[in-house]
Amino acid sequence: MATEGHNLSAYDADRFKDCESFRIGLAVSAWNAEITHALRDGALGVLKAAGVQDVCVHEVPGSFELPLGCQWLLRHRGCDAVIAIGSVIRGETAHFDYVCQSAASGVLRAGMEEDRPAIFCVLTDDHIDQSRARSGGKHGNKGVEAAVAALEMLQLRRNLQSGSPWGIGL
Repeated sequence: MATEGHNLSAYDADRFKDCESFRIGLAVSAWNAEITHALRDGALGVLKAAGVQDVCVHEVPGSFELPLGCQWLLRHRGCDAVIAIGSVIRGETAHFDYVCQSAASGVLRAGMEEDRPAIFCVLTDDHIDQSRARSGGKHGNKGVEAAVAALEMLQLRRNLQSGSPWGIGL
């Protein structure tokens, strides 16, 4: 497994300056709350440490409903970015595949249609132990990684809009 023995949630908090004005929404699936609430808390910790003062957290019933929750947060709450937080654990039927694919493509579409970052933080694991390992366990917390991604995307947008130099020279 690619993440074996790695905690992927380490990041340099000093990279995030002037984030106080960002408004970030979290759409959190109520299904598998043990996992989704741990992911939510990881994301909130990063946002707080970065000085983000306006965070809208709303629950949706499950991961299938995340795309619409994200779109509403972007469109009706004026969020600069959203993070879709969910957990889908494989069962005995194809239901897993339909929910995962719909959530992924829907969150992507919400961000593209609203021209704002929509970060996909939905764990798609085979069993609960994998989910626990990625929501604060031995592989870190994907909620942390999602919040970092949201802040990076918002900083990129800010830099592009202001004409500031960004990236690396090639």
